[in-house]
Amino acid sequence: MPELPEVETVRCGLEHLLTGFKFRSAQDLHPRLLKSTSLAPLSNVVGSRITGINRRGKFLWFELNREFVLVAHLGMSGQFLVREKDRPKPGHVRAHFLLSRGLSKREVAFNDRRTFGWLSIEQLTEGIPQSALHIAVDPFDDSFDRTAVIRRIKSRKAEIKSVILNQEIMSGVGNIYADESLWRAKIHPETPACELSLRKVGALVDEAKAVMAEAIDAGGTSFDALYVNVNGESGYFKISLAAYGQEGQPCPRCGHGIKRIAFGGRSSHYCPKCQLK
Repeated sequence: MPELPEVETVRCGLEHLLTGFKFRSAQDLHPRLLKSTSLAPLSNVVGSRITGINRRGKFLWFELNREFVLVAHLGMSGQFLVREKDRPKPGHVRAHFLLSRGLSKREVAFNDRRTFGWLSIEQLTEGIPQSALHIAVDPFDDSFDRTAVIRRIKSRKAEIKSVILNQEIMSGVGNIYADESLWRAKIHPETPACELSLRKVGALVDEAKAVMAEAIDAGGTSFDALYVNVNGESGYFKISLAAYGQEGQPCPRCGHGIKRIAFGGRSSHYCPKCQLK
């Protein structure tokens, strides 16, 4: 699933290419595309102008010169692709948009192979769409309260990895960057959060922000064609991964083999020597 760095890369691309453009057409091409709580059909965006692209955690929304916004969640494999003549058409288009600004035109597809992504027409509450109201701010948000987040993490009895994956505590972190953050902070993923010192939790929060910032600079992490940016290009942070997906590979810090364990229905990767429980 795209995590904060991948969604931020998409947001930046959309903002750069589409701000100021008007929707001329909007086609809903899949029965599960529109979220059931959407206030209106997708066609309601026609005639509106994009004034910006915003994000909270893994949620994106198109700010419009209307009293509503177009919200998007990429799910497992959702992609916004801006059409270029020299690129083949995507094969799993769930929504199609035509936009214009003066004489300039843009063709945009929402492509989604696994169909877990969705779009929705929503109103804002204090600047946040309804779908994302329960989502905590992420470490890059100006309103992020580092001290409060550290204390909330520290107060939990659950395993630390599950706590930092909780989008209602600190948003944006998924499986990839959880493993990388824990590796950098030298914390075993199964350690109860309450057993960590405030200093250690603070170091973990800081490492999470640092690793995600590096991933944003690299355009995100791509393992296959399920995540690409708006130009159809892959992200290159994969080559910098120290723990995630590195089972059996030597730890970059100590040389011990990275281990993979089952964790909440998914895999968790860590160094048994550096990250003692």
